[in-house]
Amino acid sequence: MVSAEEAGAALDAVVARAIEAGRIVGTVILIHKDGRLRYRAVAGLADREEKRPMAEDTVFRLASMTKPIVSVATLALAESGVLGLDDAVTRFLPDFRPRTAEGETPEITIRHLMTHTAGLSYGFLQEGEGVYRRGGISDGIDRPGISLEENLRRIAVLPLGFVPGSRWHYSLATDVLGAVLAAATGLSLPEVISDRVTRPLAMADTHFLAPSPERLATPYADGEPLGTPARRMTDPFVLQPLESGPVHFSPGRATDPQAYASGGAGMVGTAADYMRFLEALRLGGAPVLRRESVAALIADAVPALEIDIAGPGWGFGVGVGHLRDPAAAATAMTVGSWNWGGVYGTSFWVDPAEGLSAVALTNTAVEGTNGDFTRDIVAAAYLGKV
Repeated sequence: MVSAEEAGAALDAVVARAIEAGRIVGTVILIHKDGRLRYRAVAGLADREEKRPMAEDTVFRLASMTKPIVSVATLALAESGVLGLDDAVTRFLPDFRPRTAEGETPEITIRHLMTHTAGLSYGFLQEGEGVYRRGGISDGIDRPGISLEENLRRIAVLPLGFVPGSRWHYSLATDVLGAVLAAATGLSLPEVISDRVTRPLAMADTHFLAPSPERLATPYADGEPLGTPARRMTDPFVLQPLESGPVHFSPGRATDPQAYASGGAGMVGTAADYMRFLEALRLGGAPVLRRESVAALIADAVPALEIDIAGPGWGFGVGVGHLRDPAAAATAMTVGSWNWGGVYGTSFWVDPAEGLSAVALTNTAVEGTNGDFTRDIVAAAYLGKV
């Protein structure tokens, strides 16, 4: 086994190679072991064209790393008796009644939303101009000029992809969940998240609307062809990283007060804030959750279902990926590790058995989410059990 110093050097080399090749433009990485900082990287540029260097307090668009925060808020409300995970969504959103292709109206529960088994989808997971795109449905990272309520109305008139609970499919379920939280509390979703998660954890830079736009990292996208230097995103910007449909970005959403708060993709934040969130959960959940709620968050909630977007070896909890089989997943993480990422180029993982929490934020989609950079960071981190 190599030393921690050698592992740190290997991590530095991964970062340097990715930046030199232009595969990522900039990054902030924090890795903690047993509650202590063991590795930190602040490298590259927050804005390449303006030559603005990356800083430790640079704010990133978190995209789907918003989802675990909303899931934690949901569990906190469940602990308080405001809602139950097996409550029907219609208890709080009476008009949200999508039907199956056969015309039946099944019950969708909050648990279905949290586990992505509700029968919903994302537009970018449908080939070409799929039914969601044709229906004018926002994936929560563009600026469609409609309210969340209108987006939910458009979702509800389209058929479900499957009977709730019968399959796993990544989807706008967490956006629907955000509307549930607002209806259940009488507050806006940003207010719920502030009350239940970010304020108790002193996550001062984590919001749905960037309070300091000058600290936002400029977003970039994979080069064309792959392997060439990253491209600066325009607004709007379209990228097709999957074999299905294109992802429609609007970087300006993060500073637009008229854009609705997307529970699935709408938050911004810093690496330090997100590490505070992860460490609170790794240590048992205080002051936001009880230990048993954290266990529910990270346990495999759908052991019989295939988690297609995460790949072999992965399951899913009620808001995060759950590692079932490290060999199948080809990862050095241990069984029970949990993770997720955001399409703008962000990722995290927590390995409870090793006492590891890691946040790797980049401003480059999607290399910084699930590209070689992310895989190489994980591999290097475990060289010396950092």
